[in-house]
Amino acid sequence: MCFMEYKNTFYFFLFENELRLILSFLFFNQTRALMPLCFTLNCLYLWLLSAEMKKIQMVDLISQYEKIKPSVLPLIEDIMSKAQFINGPEVSAFKNELQDYLGVKHVIPCANGTDALQIALMSLGLQPGDEVITPSFTYIATTEVIALLGLKPIFVEVDPKTFCIDPSALEAALTTKTKAIVPVHLYGQSADMELIMSFAKANNLFVVEDNAQAIGAEYIFSSGNKQKTGTIGDIGCTSFFPSKNLGCFGDGGAICTNNDELAKKLKMIANHGQSKKYHHDVVGCNSRLDNLQAGVLRIKLRKLDDYIAARRSAAKVYDEAFKDNPCIEVPFRTSSSTHAFHQYTLKLNGVSRDGLNQHLTDKGIPSMIYYPIPAHKQKMFAHFNLECNLPVTDELTHQVISLPMHTELEADQLNFIIEGVNEYINLN
Repeated sequence: MCFMEYKNTFYFFLFENELRLILSFLFFNQTRALMPLCFTLNCLYLWLLSAEMKKIQMVDLISQYEKIKPSVLPLIEDIMSKAQFINGPEVSAFKNELQDYLGVKHVIPCANGTDALQIALMSLGLQPGDEVITPSFTYIATTEVIALLGLKPIFVEVDPKTFCIDPSALEAALTTKTKAIVPVHLYGQSADMELIMSFAKANNLFVVEDNAQAIGAEYIFSSGNKQKTGTIGDIGCTSFFPSKNLGCFGDGGAICTNNDELAKKLKMIANHGQSKKYHHDVVGCNSRLDNLQAGVLRIKLRKLDDYIAARRSAAKVYDEAFKDNPCIEVPFRTSSSTHAFHQYTLKLNGVSRDGLNQHLTDKGIPSMIYYPIPAHKQKMFAHFNLECNLPVTDELTHQVISLPMHTELEADQLNFIIEGVNEYINLN
């Protein structure tokens, strides 16, 4: 009998559980004399978990592709045979299907998520020097486009539990030059859009949602009504980067809105400012989703809710394993949002985040730090001479670490990751 066959037997199950019990007893009753034995047995257990296990990926796109391959290959062959590469029928079909999925009037596909944010801000008629409130704790694209357009980013604090923009920080950031708010639905969970929209309405501000990490999530209003993230503000922006919950096989993005006038402007800007062929009414850019990527996205959109369910299932396993560990804070779930788990991000207390990161790397377990340097400390914004006091943001940059999270995580992989985390924390 090979090891993998033995591993799947009842006898191995009994052995594994007995070993778990012994390890638990030793870790909670450690003496200096027992520490070598404890370490040795733990190494044995981790070796048993890893034997013949599929390599752990931060995002396993290959395994995901294998499951949709029978649908993808005929699609590619059809597109190639017809040479329909730009603005083909797949783009139009995907646009309509995404509109239906999100429950929004207009979807404008574009080249990538950064373009989506840039085009969104360009459509609002903002002027150089106008201020845009946004969190510092986010991927740089969110804030980069603000500066690119000659606008001024005003960085505010995030909620210490959700890591999304803190609505209570908006009032202090407001000036006569404030024109817009860009909330980020970080890691897959919505910012508090009800409070944000109320503040924006009261102060005549635009709201542009950065929904790159949360497509498929829902915001739950105090009334009980639900609405897909990205459809609540004036404009929503998303990315179809391959690792996203809805990712294509290259670059891609989309903008959505319920405002007919804004939709018209967004379409024009994304297509060289054209109102009709060779009539350029506004300064625009060239940003479009190609036919092949749209076709892939159509296939994956039908599976998006299943993909999110798989991510939530993996998150539940992580939660259960770490919930009683005082050194670990599992992702907080706000009652006002569902969670799409683009990332599964732990907050560590009293444990070296960088030490854990290196420990996992040494064991062949990938992990990521999103984000080690917040936007307000990036050199690219130095010329704004911003005075930012963001203690929560600064603290998070040293405490958070993201574990592998994707649709293809298997039980033995999850157990190996969990044991790797626990091993480091128990020994430190």
